[in-house]
This record gives sequence, C-alpha cells and structure tokens, in this order.
Amino acid sequence: MDDVTANDTHVARPTRSRRRLWITLSGILVLLFGVGLWLWQNPISPKADTPSPKGKKGGDVQVTSALATQRDVPIRLSVNGTVTALQSVDVHAQISATVKSVHIKEGQFVHKGDLLFTLDMRAETANLNKAIAQLGKDQAALTTAERALSRQQELLEQKFIAQSELEIAQNQVDALRRQCEVDQATIESSRIALTFGEISAPILGRTGSISVYPGSLVQPNGVGLVSITQIDPINVTFNLPEREFPALQEAFHEGDVTVAALVDSNNAAPLKGRLVFVDNTVDAASATLRLKAEFRNPEKRLWPGMSVTVNVAPRILSGAITVPMQAVQIGPEKKFVYVVGEDNIASVAPISVRLIQDGVAVVEGITAGTRVVVEGAQNLRPGSVVVEAVAKANVSDSSKKSGKHNKRSEAL
Repeated sequence: MDDVTANDTHVARPTRSRRRLWITLSGILVLLFGVGLWLWQNPISPKADTPSPKGKKGGDVQVTSALATQRDVPIRLSVNGTVTALQSVDVHAQISATVKSVHIKEGQFVHKGDLLFTLDMRAETANLNKAIAQLGKDQAALTTAERALSRQQELLEQKFIAQSELEIAQNQVDALRRQCEVDQATIESSRIALTFGEISAPILGRTGSISVYPGSLVQPNGVGLVSITQIDPINVTFNLPEREFPALQEAFHEGDVTVAALVDSNNAAPLKGRLVFVDNTVDAASATLRLKAEFRNPEKRLWPGMSVTVNVAPRILSGAITVPMQAVQIGPEKKFVYVVGEDNIASVAPISVRLIQDGVAVVEGITAGTRVVVEGAQNLRPGSVVVEAVAKANVSDSSKKSGKHNKRSEAL
C-alpha cells in the first residue's frame, strides 16, 4: 500500500507543472494578441511626437503682410447734397397785352438777350402818338402865353396895366411849361412801354414749360410766361457738422477748397468743384453748417433738384502712419496689429485708430516701415512663425496657363 501511494504522488507533480506552464503561455499569447490588435488599430507615426524645428515650412503660418507707411492723409467727409441752380428766373409780362408770337420751345437753351415772346403793342403805339400830339398842342399854347407875357411886361413899363395882370400872365406861362414837361414824360413812358412788347431772355439757361400761346392775355401780376434756369455753372448745397467749421473756415480763407460730387450713374468719375459759400449761422436743431459749391457743368451731368454724394476734405492729418484696414484686430481691451519681426516671428502691438477711410486705417502705436499682418491673422498667436503666402492671383494665373497648356496638348 505504501509503494502505490508514493508512485501516484510522483506522477501527479509533473502534470500540475505542465498545466501551469500552459496557462502562463496562454496568458502571454493573449496579451501579445491584444497589444498587436491595439497597435493595428492605432498606428504610431514616427514623426508625430517629433517637434518640427523652428523655421521649417511644415510648422509656419502662411500670412499676407504689408509695410506701415507715413504720409499726409486728407480727412474726407462724405455727405448727401442737393443740386441747385446758380440762378433761376421766372419771366413775366410788364404790361397788359396779348401774345403775338412765341419764339422759343420748351426745354430750349437760350442765351442772354434772345427773343422769347412778342406782344401786340398797337394800343401802346397809339398812346405814344397821342402823347406826342398833346405835347405839340401844349407847346403851341406855351408859345402864345410867352408872347402875351412879353406884351404885358411892355404895358406894365408904360403903366397901362397893374402888376397883378403881369403875374397872371407869368403864372399861365409857368403852368404850360410844366404841362409840356408832363407831356414829355408821358412820351418817354409810352416809348418804354413799347420796348416791353419784345420779351428777351435775361440770363443764359434752359427754358421750362411755356404757359402762354399766341392770343393769350398776359398781365404784370399774372402767371409767369416761362422759367429759365442756369445749368452751367451749377451749385451743390450740402451740410457739414459744426465741429468741422474751424478747419473748414481756415482752408476756405487760405484758398480754394476742392469739393467732389459723385453722381450714381454707371460709376462715372466724380465732378470737381470749389467751395463758394459758407453760411453765417449754424442750424441749432441739427448742429450743422450749410455750404455751397460751384461746379462747371458743360456735359449737363448735374441737374437742379438731383441728389448727389459730396466729398470734401476740410483738414489734413500730416505725417500719419497708415496700414491696410484688414490689419487692425479687435482685442478684449483695445485694438492691435500683428507685427512681423526680422526673424519672422509674430508679436502683438497695441494701437489706437484715428481714422478709417478708403480701406486704409490711420493708427498710432507703430512706426513707418513696420511689417504688419494683413491676412491670416486668425491663425496667429504671439510667437508664431509666419511665412508670406503665395498670391492667389499668381496661383490662378498659373492654373489658367497650365489649363491652356493642357488644352493645347489635347488639341495636338
């Protein structure tokens, strides 16, 4: 019994060792399989954890930059203006008469002195003839009275009449002389009235609608016959804030202030004029000052009543630092620009903006010649390495050229 038990114990020990070995090997295989499966699903790039050295293109941020420049910048104000005629005249009749002839058409350009209307002046001609006849009659009576006065003087010297009779004769002569003067004035008045029969243009300009025709009765206080408006030169009226008055007044006294008027018609070039009038009061309700500019208008691009955009530069910022408007960034506290140093590293430069116009910003806080980032700033951080981007125009041109080359190749 003791021998059998010892043999059985000797046989059981190797079996347990093999079992433990198999279990260990199985665990190692499972672990290796799991690691391999994870590596297969998550491959490790040998360059992923390797930082790109400074200055290599793979880690640079592409931007477009420009240099800050120093120049004189005129502060241009843009306001709405209204075109007004330099002068406009409503033509009226100065006497009561009927229209005999109309010598113009509606909308016609006339020169000063051109004949517009002819009136029927037969009544005035008759009045003139009547006044001339009356003058002849009174002159004849005056001659008779003067002869009688001469005889009365001789009789008085001979003491045949009293002094009172001589005075009566003298008064009659004086009255007739005054009557002849009245007759002469009546003749002059009739002659002047005859000149009103031909109505001429008082100014150079364009006629409006004609309200009378041959046979129409016109009167001095009646409806106007026609209106004439001067088109060339022409004025543009506009308002500016009162805060611009000191600089505007100084520029106005020193010389001509150039004013530009932009007419919204097919993007035509603005018209150039000069400031001719500054009002003597400021409108208290709107705090604005009324001004007027004169423009040459030979092409008739400006028309009375038209609305235009007026640009005027009352003052100039001397030696201002300018950058493209896109370079200005808005931070949590103040505005800033990204400045590119000689080592192509971007840094932040706080600035203050004085003026933005025509896509250019006038800033303070940087000097002329500073290189600022214009495009690509959204990808930057202080300390970023930048590289100048290739212009899109060049890329598109290259692609177009390559496309043309390919088409030619296909054609061949």
